[in-house]
Amino acid sequence: MPRPRSLTQDQVAAAALAVIDRDGLAGLSMRAVAKELKLSTMALYRYVRDREELEGLVVDLVYTEVDPSPPSGGPWDAKIETMALRLRDAFGAHAAIMPLTLTHRHDSRGSLCWGETVAGILADAGITGPRAAVALRAVIAYIIGAIQLEHLGPLEGEGTVAIAALPADEFPNMAETARHARHIGPDEEFRGGLAAVLRGLGGSGAG
Repeated sequence: MPRPRSLTQDQVAAAALAVIDRDGLAGLSMRAVAKELKLSTMALYRYVRDREELEGLVVDLVYTEVDPSPPSGGPWDAKIETMALRLRDAFGAHAAIMPLTLTHRHDSRGSLCWGETVAGILADAGITGPRAAVALRAVIAYIIGAIQLEHLGPLEGEGTVAIAALPADEFPNMAETARHARHIGPDEEFRGGLAAVLRGLGGSGAG
């Protein structure tokens, strides 16, 4: 008779998320999560098959913090902004797992529910068919990229300071842009970039 399990899947997922938050995505392994849980590596296999299943559990865990219900009232672009901000609020604290939201987009219920709502908002705005597929992909790509950029190289960071100090005769446009970028906070950057994406989608035929 196999021994009864003493841990829930959420506890295993939380341990895996703690490993990723501390050591990055490359640090995720069955051994590392087992150590986090004070288990032997072999004991962890009683709960999950492999690293891929661990990844899926982590994505699902963070998605439990994302409200997938359609926002009420307002224009379509404001609704999509609300959905994007919900995703950013949940995943922004765990930016290292953002690549997993792509590799597990087809098997994470949270991801599918969020995508269903956004696709519905686009459809209500008149963005359907192939345009809807491209639009949904564009919104997701922006959110994932923006969260990673904010984590790895925020506009207020040292990289922007270095670019602002470049010789104006050689890199006039980059230096000038960076001088302005230094004063843009992460919220303004995220909302402004998303607004630019949504303006483009609106220009493609949204009502």
